[in-house]
Amino acid sequence: MQTPLLNYIPEGAQPLVTELLAIDNLIVKVKKERKTRHGDYRGLPNGKHQITINSNLNCYRFLITLIHEIAHFEAYKTYGRLIKPHGKEWKHTFQHLMLPFLRPEVFPLELLPLLANHFKNPKASSDTDTQLALALKQFNEDNDKTYVFEVLLNQSFKLDNGRVFKRGNKRRKRFECVEVNTGKLYLFNPNAEVETLD
Repeated sequence: MQTPLLNYIPEGAQPLVTELLAIDNLIVKVKKERKTRHGDYRGLPNGKHQITINSNLNCYRFLITLIHEIAHFEAYKTYGRLIKPHGKEWKHTFQHLMLPFLRPEVFPLELLPLLANHFKNPKASSDTDTQLALALKQFNEDNDKTYVFEVLLNQSFKLDNGRVFKRGNKRRKRFECVEVNTGKLYLFNPNAEVETLD
């Protein structure tokens, strides 16, 4: 049996989310963890609209992701399908939808200043906001993962798929990492979760 959607979000957010979903009548599905995304939105061939969100997210990240995806639907509905997915129309919609949730009844006090700063100009993923991502991580269930930015220079780390890398220098925003087996250089988001090896 699937856990009801409202069980995944903070209690203080439940009435607002219920209102949002009642108006738009969206299909929201909770999925198993996907490594490449927290959630997604898409229009279905039958004219309905579907949002999917990963079940493994903590309640605060789940809520942010849910509102992020609802903002895609609202932005397309208001401005048309030709807008950029994370362009100014989506940003404005996301800010507008998220504002009523930015209060201590919904988010812990330590997250509110970081969220307020993030929503001045929201990005395509909250993972690209290093401070916010790290603050949100403290509410995750314990795991043995480390962020790439926490890995020491020249330290080896492993991905879930078994590939091993050695951390190099930081560029402007990302870290250069060399795959040990191939010698190929890859750029990693600072907030990518990895398993350190030594």
